[in-house]
Amino acid sequence: MPITWRNFADWAKRRPAVLRAADRLGRTRGRLRVLDRIAPPPPAPMRPDLGNWDRCRLAAAWIGHATVLLRVGKMTVLTDPVFSERIGLGLGLMTLGPRRRFAPAIALRDLPPVDLILVSHAHFDHLDRPTLVRLAKSIPVLTSEHNGDLVRDLGFRKVRELRLPQDLTRLSGERVRIGGVTVTARRVPHWAPRMFHDTHRGYCAFLLEAGDCRVLFGGDSAGGDHFADLGGIDLAILGIGGYDPYLAAHATPEQAWQMFRQMRGRALLPIHHGTFRLSHEPIDEPLHRLLACAGGQAEQIVVRRIGQSWFDPTPPGG
Repeated sequence: MPITWRNFADWAKRRPAVLRAADRLGRTRGRLRVLDRIAPPPPAPMRPDLGNWDRCRLAAAWIGHATVLLRVGKMTVLTDPVFSERIGLGLGLMTLGPRRRFAPAIALRDLPPVDLILVSHAHFDHLDRPTLVRLAKSIPVLTSEHNGDLVRDLGFRKVRELRLPQDLTRLSGERVRIGGVTVTARRVPHWAPRMFHDTHRGYCAFLLEAGDCRVLFGGDSAGGDHFADLGGIDLAILGIGGYDPYLAAHATPEQAWQMFRQMRGRALLPIHHGTFRLSHEPIDEPLHRLLACAGGQAEQIVVRRIGQSWFDPTPPGG
């Protein structure tokens, strides 16, 4: 059997000593990872158009995987920032884990000033410490419960964990207002141990509201009707990959489309596909299946390629 990241993870999770060692390796900052930069991934298919970014009512650019640059409420928000060539365990000069298929659509140094960082959960493809350590430590960070320790020691001065209610029937959790945006934690079906044994770590989606703009960043979520109560979402950012064989944690494209329809969304930005090979389905299958089930309404799928941008044409109050 060939050695792959998935095979290693399946072997390691049955060995507590290996998990304890891996936990330490999973907290590295990636300063020495020169071997990761050998044979870098090819450029992203597109580069985001940020020319009118500061004047947008609502805009988004897909950087890759679950990393999205958002403009909402006169604030620039960065979701689950992952800009590394590889994700996984730090082994000094290299990283043990999946390699990106395409470079991030924009370099960290070329990002506009970021006003808020969202980190949905602790998995390596969503919480990448070597990326976070390179971002300005004055930026506020919102994350799910019991994940602040993976961010605070990097130097961030404003880290807040948004809790979900103990009553599992309640879907909305803590709410906080930062600048012109109100962010609410939302319950999703997923799981979030970083190293299999740390099962206390939380996970959530984020609802962002600013004036008449409503954006849902779904993070990772299995299929279900947990977003059906929202209604009237301007932009839904939902994962469509990672379902084979992980249906209990990741929605299929058809389930993602159904969730989008339930929340009466206007525009859908699909994520969690095409960047890292983390599951068994063919790399291009999720988007093909999403477009097929959308049929004549496929124009609502507004971003389809890494680096593509979307600008809401709706005027303020429209």
